[in-house]
Amino acid sequence: MSDDQIDLYIKQGIYGTFETKPEERNVYLGTLRERIYVALTIGQVRQNKIYSEVLASLETRKNQTLLLNGTIDYGALSKYIKAANKEKIPFTIVSDQNDTKIGLIVASDHAIDHKEIYVRDKIFEQTF
Repeated sequence: MSDDQIDLYIKQGIYGTFETKPEERNVYLGTLRERIYVALTIGQVRQNKIYSEVLASLETRKNQTLLLNGTIDYGALSKYIKAANKEKIPFTIVSDQNDTKIGLIVASDHAIDHKEIYVRDKIFEQTF
C-alpha cells in the first residue's frame, strides 16, 4: 500500500466513510435531490389532509422509500406511514436532520432528476 492509501484508510477509520454532497443530504433527509419524486415541508406534513401528490407517487412507483422528518410529532406522520404500509413502501424516520424545512420525501433508489419536487401551495410559499 502506498502512503496515500494508508492515509485514506486511517482517515476513514477515524471519521467514517466519505459521503458525497453532505450539505445536500442534510437538507433532503439523508438523500440526494436527484432521487426525489415529491417533497413536502414540515408545515405541509402537519396539515390534516394527505397530499394527493404523495399518494399518487406511492401508488405508482415501487422502487422508492418514504423519508420522514423525526422532529415532527408522530400523529402528523402516521397518516403517511399508513399510506406507505398499504402500498408496501418502506419508510424511515430520520431524526438527525435538525435544521431542514423538509418534512417528507418520496425518494427513488436511483437518480431520476424530477424538475419540480415541491408541492407548491400557500403553506409552501410561507416556508420558503
